[in-house]
Order: sequence, then C-alpha cells, then structure tokens
Amino acid sequence: MEGFTPYPKELADEYILKGIWWGMTIIDLLDRATATHPEGEALVEENARLTYAQLNERVNRLALAFLELGIQKGDSVVIQLPNQAEFAYTYLALQKIGAITVMAIPRHGLKEIDFFLQLSRAVAWVVPTKLRKIDYSEMMRVIRFKFPYLKVIVVGEPVPRGAFSFEKIMDEVQEEKYPPQYLEKFKPDPDDVTHLMPTGGTTGLPKLVPRTHNSYICNARFYAETIRLSPSTIDLVVIPLGHNAGLLHFVSGILAGGKIVLCPSTRPEDILRYIEQERATWIGTVPTILIDLLRAPGLERRALSSLEFIQCGAAHVPAELAKEVLDRVGCKFVNAFGMAEGLLTRTRLGDSREVATGTVGTPQCPYDEFKIIDDEREVPQGQEGELACRGPGIFTGYYKAEETNRKVFTQDGFFHTGDLAKFDSQGHIIITGRKKDIIIRGGENISATEVEELIVSHPDIIEAAVVGMPDARLGEKVCAYIKAAEGKSISLEEVVTFLKQQGASVLLLPERIESVSELPLTLVGKINKNVLRADIARKLEDENKAN
Repeated sequence: MEGFTPYPKELADEYILKGIWWGMTIIDLLDRATATHPEGEALVEENARLTYAQLNERVNRLALAFLELGIQKGDSVVIQLPNQAEFAYTYLALQKIGAITVMAIPRHGLKEIDFFLQLSRAVAWVVPTKLRKIDYSEMMRVIRFKFPYLKVIVVGEPVPRGAFSFEKIMDEVQEEKYPPQYLEKFKPDPDDVTHLMPTGGTTGLPKLVPRTHNSYICNARFYAETIRLSPSTIDLVVIPLGHNAGLLHFVSGILAGGKIVLCPSTRPEDILRYIEQERATWIGTVPTILIDLLRAPGLERRALSSLEFIQCGAAHVPAELAKEVLDRVGCKFVNAFGMAEGLLTRTRLGDSREVATGTVGTPQCPYDEFKIIDDEREVPQGQEGELACRGPGIFTGYYKAEETNRKVFTQDGFFHTGDLAKFDSQGHIIITGRKKDIIIRGGENISATEVEELIVSHPDIIEAAVVGMPDARLGEKVCAYIKAAEGKSISLEEVVTFLKQQGASVLLLPERIESVSELPLTLVGKINKNVLRADIARKLEDENKAN
C-alpha cells in the first residue's frame, strides 16, 4: 500500500516463526467464532441481538452490496458511525472484501472528514443522517460537492439525493446469484493494512496510523489473554468504536468468541442499565465516564454484581478514582495506557491494590520492548524520561508522512511516544507527564497547534496559545490565550462562532478565553506554555475559593 511502511522482512518472518503473529485476518477471527459456536450471542445493541451465525450472514450480505457499488479490494472507505450494529457490519464487511477502513468518530467535523478523504483517497463514506444533536446533512452537501465521485452511504432517513441508503443496498442483494465461497477471492493477506486510525497529534490535523491484520490481531490476542476473555465474557463497549480503544474491545471480543454489547451513549443511566440488563462482565472507560458513573445517584442500589472488572485509560487515572472503583463497585480495576500506534500497557487482574491504582502496569505484549530514554540514551531505572517502544504490536510509521516518521523513531527503531514516564522497582510503568503538546479532554486527544492555527486565522487575532486547563470531570478543557489586534477585543462566543464557520468540530472549540497584551516567552523565544498553564490553574483556584 502506497504510503505505508511495512515491517522489515526479517522481523516479520521472525514474528510468524515464533507464533507471535498468527498469520490470520480479522475476518478469520469472525469465521472461527462462527464455526466454533454459531448460536452463541455475538452482538447486542438497542435494535439488534445477533448470534455469530446471524452476524456473519449480515456481514456477507453487506460485503456483496459493497462490491456491487464498485468498492474494490484495496479501496479506502471512511466510517463515521456511532456504537451501533451498522458499524460492526460495515467494518467487518470491508474486511471481507479486502478494503481499508478509515476510522472516524461521530464528533469529527468537516475539517477532519475532508482531510481523511483527501489523504486516504477514499472512494466511499458511511455516515448517519443525524445523531442526537448532530445533523450531517450540511456536511454531506459540502463533501459531495468537493468529492463528486465519492459514494456516500447513509444510515437512517432521509437519504439525500445521489446518496445510497445503507438499509436498501443490504436488502437488494441477491445472494443466490453468487457461488459459494465467492467472497474468498477478495480475502486480504495478513500483512495487508486493515485500517487507518486517526491519532491526536501535536501539529496540524490528526495523523493516520496504518495497522496490519497481523499486528492488530497481536494487540487483540494479548489484550484478550491478559484480561482473560472467553466465550462467557460479556463486554460492554462504551468507548466509540471509531477510537482504537473501542475497536480493540470489539475485535478482542470476536477473537474470544464472547458477547459484545454496544452502548450508544455515555450517559451513566444508560451504561448502568446495560450492565444490569445484559449482565456485563466488564467495561472499558475513560476517566470522565468513570467519574460520571461513580457519581450516579443510587449507585449502591444498582445490580452490578456481574462486573468482574472495570478498565480505565486514554488519560491519567487519579489513584483515588481507581480506589473508589475497588471500594464502592466491588470489582477489580485495570489501569491501562495505550495509543492507536499499538503500544499497550496495563495492570493485571492479580496485581496488588497499589500497582492497580498507582501504575499503568507492564507491556501487554511480552514481545514488545519498552524503555525510558533521554533523547536516544536510555536512563537508569527509576529516572523520568520519554517512553519509547517497538515490537510486533506497534506500528511502523504514519501514513504518507515520511518527514514525520524520520522524527518519531529512534535510530534503532523505537517509537517516541511523547509521554514522560519511569519504571518502578518491579518494572511497572508510571506515566508522569507529556512532552507533546496535546490536551486530553474526556479521553479525546486535541492538538493544541490545530486549535491555535484555526484561531489565528481570525482577522482580529494576532497570536494565540492553547493549553489544557484542569477540570475535575473531564481532566482538561481547552483554554485559549489570545492577543488581539490593536484596538480590537474578542469574546469567546465570537471565537467559537468563527471556528464553526471554518468547519471545526466541537472538539476544537475553546471553552475559555484569556485576553493578553503579550504572550510569555522562553529564553529561546518560544511561547512558554508552562507559565500559561500555571496562570490558568491559579485563576481557577482563586475562582473556586471565591465561590
């Protein structure tokens, strides 16, 4: 695939020889689960309850429908759907025909979707008509005008003129005209790219992370093994499937042959209802969702005894939050850390309370190598530095980003994560901070640089610096320090309106503005964001005291 950096042949051969890579595709996992227990429950959501046999049948129908639309092996398709059955059908059907999925989340706006379509040269876009307060009709109009060749496949009603109805293309497939095993000839190779996953970056728009079947199944395999997933597992997926964490839950659930329950909402009441209704054995969350769950009225009266553990990651998990899970919910707690790039660490179910609440455990894949470095030099145990890693579960480079790739890997092939960390005396990883300029709001990575570039495009703004401001629920919110043109003043409302007009998604909208005459600089002339972070933290503290 053009723009993808393959694994070196000698390493790929070694991974296969040692059984680290299984030489399977994601569709092989689905076919295996279907053959092993066809009548076992596979997928549950608000409007569907399917066995593995039924899920596979629907996936096959949609795969044929995609072929009839002209989507071919090797084509890229953007998926922008919430946690619903149609996402599962789409992702798996594209795997069946060897197409490449470009993952998007429902909150991505025109700016991101435009970028994904251009970079991946996608031939199709699968999108809902509406989702709660989001109406995609205007974005569809703009995208279809700019990309007239694009096949827009719409879930829900109404279907815009010239677009395709998801339900209709599935219903109209005549399976009987295809010979048995017809789809086999489109099956991808395990070394092919299975999907492109956006990641929060420090410059410009999100980068796309290519993942191969072999590498992603390596992630899913050790993911399932370390938390002991099995056919009796009932996995409640709350994190959006367009996120690496949500997708990995889904693929690992198929690998284990368990039941996957898709929750379309992050509201505590909906999550608790699904846990009780489906007797979920585990859920994966981010700190914001977990805080909301623990603050839900009457939590102690809910029937949560089926939960064996709760996993939390995507942003720093305060130790007190982890302890509250152990003490109030009464299940185990798994502290996790990972990225779309493939690195994954987590505590284990048998770890002590101190390890589970104070570290992110050890590498999930025993064959992935992690080290703490200062530039290229490995630092002594216990000393803080940048976390770096390489291995069979870790990507080999961003998509179509040669210049970036030269910067993000060490000379011996270790990926610079941009996160500061240290090892404790037992080898557990403790994340201590971030080198890269991102804001993690409720588990979402937001590029400060991207927000700044949008803000300074306003004609009345000369300079802007964006930092994360502390928030008890979301972890961080977006605060913009703005230097306006002489004689001009600008409000938060004006900035937000302007950014929306530029096609910015809700993720990129600042939630507070601080107007300044000058921005503080470091000795080398760069904006000193440490000063700004300290300033907003102090102001928030003063405001809280005043209230």
